[in-house]
Formats: sequence, C-alpha cells, structure tokens
Amino acid sequence: MSTVTFKNTLLKSLAPEIIARLHLRPVTFELEHEIEYPGRSIEHLFFVEEGMASMTTTFQNGSQVEVGMFGYESVIGVSALMGTKQSLNRVYTQIAGKGYSCTIEVARREFRLGGAFQEMALRYVQAQLVQVIQSAGCNATHNLEQRLARWLLICADRAHSDTFEMSHEYLAQMLGASRPTVSTTAFILKGRHLIEYNYGLIRILDVSGLENVACECYQVIKEHLNNYAEFESGITA
Repeated sequence: MSTVTFKNTLLKSLAPEIIARLHLRPVTFELEHEIEYPGRSIEHLFFVEEGMASMTTTFQNGSQVEVGMFGYESVIGVSALMGTKQSLNRVYTQIAGKGYSCTIEVARREFRLGGAFQEMALRYVQAQLVQVIQSAGCNATHNLEQRLARWLLICADRAHSDTFEMSHEYLAQMLGASRPTVSTTAFILKGRHLIEYNYGLIRILDVSGLENVACECYQVIKEHLNNYAEFESGITA
C-alpha cells in the first residue's frame, strides 16, 4: 500500500508508516450509493479518490438540501474521530468513483497518537466547516443563478470533470429550489453558452464565464478545500 500514488489530499500527505497502520482497503462508490444515513453507526472512514458525494439534511416533509460536498480532498465520516457514534446526515454518491476505507477503530487509534494524521484530519474538518458556513450564507444571500454557477463549478472541481450526470430535479433538491426555477436558470446559463445539457447530462463549456456568474463563495470554498493541507489548524493535541 505504501507504494500507491494517492489522489486523496489527506492520504497524499501521510508517511508510508502511517498509511500502513491504517490498513486501507480499496472501495468503489456506485452512483447513488448510500455511504451514511441519519442514525446509522459510523463504522468506517472513506477517503475519496475519484467521484463525488453529497451530504444532505432531510426535513420532516421529505425535502432535502445539500449542506456539504465530498471529492478527492475528502474524508467521509471524520466526525467519528471526535466521538460521534452515529451519522447525523445522509451522504451518498452523486458521481460514481472510488477510494479507500479503514475502520473507525484503526483510525481513532492513529488519531489519538497526535501525529500527522490527527493534524491533517483537523485541518480537513476546518475546511469542511468553512464550506458548510459559506454555503449557508450563500443560500441566504445570493440569487439562484449565482448559486447554480457556484455549485456546478465546485462539482466539476471535486470530480475533476467538466461533464457529469445531473437531473434538474436533483439540482433543485441540492439547491433548495423548485424544479421549474432551476430549469429556467439552467436555460439562461445555456443561452449564454456557459453550459449545455441533454437528457440529464451537464457539460461546462466556459469555466471562466461561469466563474464570472458565480458569487465569491465559490473561490472561498475552493481555496479552503484545495489547500487545507497547507493551512495551520491552530489546534493542538
């Protein structure tokens, strides 16, 4: 395992001896695979290498809204390292991919050593918190056109792809908007030749143009998720 070239941000930063102690196992994330579910025990950490997953909050009426995204920088289930026993949210695959997993017991043992794994996990938690806070402010402040542009750009960044399957109904759920409103907004972006879509397949045609439409939240989230390995956590064991 120590000779593997990792794509995941956290795994890339770890020394071979730490990787060996984690006893990683390769996993495949199928489309719409449910990784976590509210109330279900968290038994594994998942290090995403390819693909993308979403974390959503579900309300009593059955509606849901996205509160976090996971890509190659991510560690799904990281809250279990701080003592969380059961998942609080639903996490499922949006874009099929692959990665690695390890048991929570092994991960907690490594975390408690207070070394590089703990430091990187805490940095990732900070980056994820920035994403959640920024997204909450964005949803309350910016218009749907800005938010849709931001969401598509972050999705493309996390998945390393400018083309992905995504229905308007699904986009509406993720953005907390109605399907007709999302369809109208997507049509506007398509009319500006920023994106194209057919039969649930979305392709970004003009990244810089879409960045001009997106609110500043895109750059804030992108900066923290891309570079958390270089930031100081400000937290000590």
